[in-house]
Amino acid sequence: MITRKELYTINEVPGKKVIEVLGYVKGSTVQTKNVGKDILAGFKSLIGGEIASYTEMMDEARIIATERLLKDAEALGADGVVGFRLQTSAVMGGAAEIIAYGTAVKFE
Repeated sequence: MITRKELYTINEVPGKKVIEVLGYVKGSTVQTKNVGKDILAGFKSLIGGEIASYTEMMDEARIIATERLLKDAEALGADGVVGFRLQTSAVMGGAAEIIAYGTAVKFE
Protein backbone atom coordinates (compact mmCIF):
# COMPACT_ATOMS: atom_id res chain seq x y z
CA MET A 1 0.00 0.00 0.00
CA ILE A 2 1.36 3.41 -0.96
CA THR A 3 1.17 5.95 1.83
CA ARG A 4 1.51 9.70 1.81
CA LYS A 5 5.18 9.14 2.67
CA GLU A 6 5.70 7.97 -0.92
CA LEU A 7 3.93 10.98 -2.43
CA TYR A 8 6.42 13.59 -3.65
CA THR A 9 5.93 16.99 -5.24
CA ILE A 10 9.48 16.84 -6.57
CA ASN A 11 10.49 14.83 -9.63
CA GLU A 12 13.66 13.29 -8.21
CA VAL A 13 13.80 12.00 -4.64
CA PRO A 14 17.19 12.24 -2.89
CA GLY A 15 18.34 8.78 -1.81
CA LYS A 16 15.87 6.97 -4.05
CA LYS A 17 16.49 5.79 -7.59
CA VAL A 18 13.57 5.44 -9.99
CA ILE A 19 13.94 2.15 -11.83
CA GLU A 20 10.65 2.22 -13.72
CA VAL A 21 8.17 4.89 -14.71
CA LEU A 22 4.69 3.34 -14.69
CA GLY A 23 2.83 6.37 -16.00
CA TYR A 24 0.32 9.07 -15.24
CA VAL A 25 -1.99 8.57 -12.26
CA LYS A 26 -4.85 10.72 -11.06
CA GLY A 27 -7.73 11.02 -8.69
CA SER A 28 -10.53 13.55 -8.74
CA THR A 29 -13.79 14.57 -7.14
CA VAL A 30 -16.44 17.22 -7.70
CA GLN A 31 -17.76 18.74 -4.50
CA THR A 32 -20.59 21.11 -3.68
CA LYS A 33 -22.29 22.43 -0.56
CA ASN A 34 -26.04 22.36 0.03
CA VAL A 35 -28.29 25.31 -0.81
CA GLY A 36 -28.48 26.47 2.82
CA LYS A 37 -24.70 26.71 3.09
CA ASP A 38 -24.57 28.51 -0.29
CA ILE A 39 -27.03 31.13 0.97
CA LEU A 40 -25.00 31.65 4.15
CA ALA A 41 -21.82 31.90 2.08
CA GLY A 42 -23.52 34.54 -0.09
CA PHE A 43 -24.23 36.63 3.00
CA LYS A 44 -20.64 36.17 4.17
CA SER A 45 -19.39 37.47 0.81
CA LEU A 46 -21.17 40.77 1.52
CA ILE A 47 -19.10 41.45 4.64
CA GLY A 48 -15.90 39.65 3.66
CA GLY A 49 -13.75 37.08 5.38
CA GLU A 50 -13.17 33.36 5.14
CA ILE A 51 -16.07 31.12 4.23
CA ALA A 52 -15.25 28.26 6.58
CA SER A 53 -17.74 25.79 5.07
CA TYR A 54 -16.05 26.12 1.66
CA THR A 55 -12.59 25.82 3.18
CA GLU A 56 -13.71 22.60 4.86
CA MET A 57 -15.27 21.33 1.62
CA MET A 58 -12.06 21.94 -0.33
CA ASP A 59 -9.93 20.27 2.37
CA GLU A 60 -12.17 17.20 2.18
CA ALA A 61 -12.04 17.24 -1.62
CA ARG A 62 -8.22 17.33 -1.62
CA ILE A 63 -8.12 14.31 0.70
CA ILE A 64 -10.57 12.35 -1.48
CA ALA A 65 -8.72 13.18 -4.72
CA THR A 66 -5.35 12.27 -3.18
CA GLU A 67 -6.65 8.94 -1.85
CA ARG A 68 -8.01 8.12 -5.32
CA LEU A 69 -4.64 8.99 -6.88
CA LEU A 70 -2.89 6.64 -4.43
CA LYS A 71 -5.32 3.82 -5.31
CA ASP A 72 -4.67 4.45 -9.02
CA ALA A 73 -0.91 4.18 -8.38
CA GLU A 74 -1.33 1.02 -6.29
CA ALA A 75 -3.26 -0.59 -9.14
CA LEU A 76 -0.16 -0.12 -11.32
CA GLY A 77 2.09 -1.66 -8.64
CA ALA A 78 3.86 1.63 -7.89
CA ASP A 79 6.16 2.25 -4.95
CA GLY A 80 5.44 5.97 -5.03
CA VAL A 81 4.27 8.99 -6.97
CA VAL A 82 6.54 11.84 -8.07
CA GLY A 83 5.56 15.19 -9.52
CA PHE A 84 2.41 15.25 -7.37
CA ARG A 85 0.14 18.22 -8.08
CA LEU A 86 -3.33 19.40 -7.11
CA GLN A 87 -5.51 21.53 -9.34
CA THR A 88 -9.00 22.94 -8.99
CA SER A 89 -11.59 24.29 -11.37
CA ALA A 90 -15.19 25.43 -11.16
CA VAL A 91 -17.55 23.12 -13.02
CA MET A 92 -20.75 25.00 -12.20
CA GLY A 93 -21.96 27.56 -9.68
CA GLY A 94 -21.11 26.31 -6.20
CA ALA A 95 -19.31 23.17 -7.42
CA ALA A 96 -15.58 22.64 -7.77
CA GLU A 97 -13.48 19.80 -9.13
CA ILE A 98 -10.22 18.89 -7.46
CA ILE A 99 -7.82 16.72 -9.41
CA ALA A 100 -4.67 15.18 -7.96
CA TYR A 101 -2.13 13.91 -10.46
CA GLY A 102 1.44 12.74 -10.81
CA THR A 103 3.68 10.00 -12.17
CA ALA A 104 3.65 6.52 -10.67
CA VAL A 105 7.12 5.01 -10.25
CA LYS A 106 8.99 2.01 -8.89
CA PHE A 107 12.03 2.69 -6.74
CA GLU A 108 15.18 0.58 -6.51
